[in-house]
Amino acid sequence: MKLNSLRARLLLSLLALLAAAAVVMGAASYRSVRAETEALFDYQLRQMALALRDQGEIPPNHARTLSDEQLDFVVQIWTADGRSIYASRQHANLPARALLGLAEIDVAGQRWRTFSVATPGRVIQVAQPVQIRRRLAAEAALRSLLPLLWLAPLLGLLGWWLSALTVAPLRALAAEVSQRDAQALAALPTAGLPDEVAPLVGALNALLQRLGTTLDQQRAFVADAAHELRSPLTALKLQAQLLQRAPDEAGRASAMAALTAGIDRAARLVEQLLALARAAPDGPALALQTLDLSELVRGVMADSLALAVARGTELSLKADAPVPVEAEPAALAILVRNLLDNALRHGRPGGQVELSVSEADGRPTLTVDDDGPGIPADERERVFDRFYRRNPGAETGSGLGLAIARNVAEQHGARLTLSDSPLGGLRVSLTFA
Repeated sequence: MKLNSLRARLLLSLLALLAAAAVVMGAASYRSVRAETEALFDYQLRQMALALRDQGEIPPNHARTLSDEQLDFVVQIWTADGRSIYASRQHANLPARALLGLAEIDVAGQRWRTFSVATPGRVIQVAQPVQIRRRLAAEAALRSLLPLLWLAPLLGLLGWWLSALTVAPLRALAAEVSQRDAQALAALPTAGLPDEVAPLVGALNALLQRLGTTLDQQRAFVADAAHELRSPLTALKLQAQLLQRAPDEAGRASAMAALTAGIDRAARLVEQLLALARAAPDGPALALQTLDLSELVRGVMADSLALAVARGTELSLKADAPVPVEAEPAALAILVRNLLDNALRHGRPGGQVELSVSEADGRPTLTVDDDGPGIPADERERVFDRFYRRNPGAETGSGLGLAIARNVAEQHGARLTLSDSPLGGLRVSLTFA
């Protein structure tokens, strides 16, 4: 069993706890039994001495019993003036004096436990070697530990079974997960789980749900991207064939121009698809930094100036003061570029596009106005869907610009709204929290 497994740690903890409890209980029981045995021996000494005091003379049968060599007790009797008149058996090192009550006496290196009682005419002493008392007490105490020694292995087996029972839900959960393939993202069962495991399973189920949503979005994105790329690639193939079959130089030049324009459209579509993938709301967290929104918009306008000149569109910016925002520069530049590109492409040729950067109530805001046809109010939410086009046959866009813009806005905690523009077209407002 691996030491880093939960079951091994639980089992070792239980065994260590049981061992510590057994040691403490054994030590306490050993000391208690020894003390009780010693007290019992003292009681025997006292009772024997008191019985002889009340008896007067020692009958012969009692004398023979007291003189038995196997008896640990020794009885001695002295007269009041200290003359020995009786000893239960001969011993070279018997206590030669009596201390009334319980006492311990050293005689020639041997320690005796004694109890002495006095009568008007004599003194009676019952003695027992301390070594024998301690040996008998220790044996009695050790015998009291035998049940605990027999119980210890049973408790160990019980701990092993309890540890297996405790980790059984985790093993069942691991088996459930290991049997699934990469497509099985259904929630894990939560019935009968311990309270300590239920939060883990709940978190896993929430993760599986998020993974399922992300995979569904990716599948839909890949399917939509494949569908959208099919048409421009087919057009490029046809244009290449027209270039190959061109009869003269003028025909080849016209076919080459059409092929170049098709390549540009395909490249822009691929660029927007990659930008959309990077700007997914559930993508990696952005590295935000403080930047000037007005300065960033100026830079994007400079990059889009060529397209504005080509369409004869007048570009203007209202930004009277720096407006600080917390944003990721590259992602925010993609957002502004898509808003401006949409305004230039869908605005009126030879018209105007106005951008404005302001700050109201501590909320930085960017507005982009054009003088194009605008978008009806009932369609303004749908234009944020990927690949949505209001007039597919009449427009050359990919239907990704506003979808990318909304995703980037959500990553920054900002809000993107559409409304009517004072110029007669569409107003797009980006408001930071």
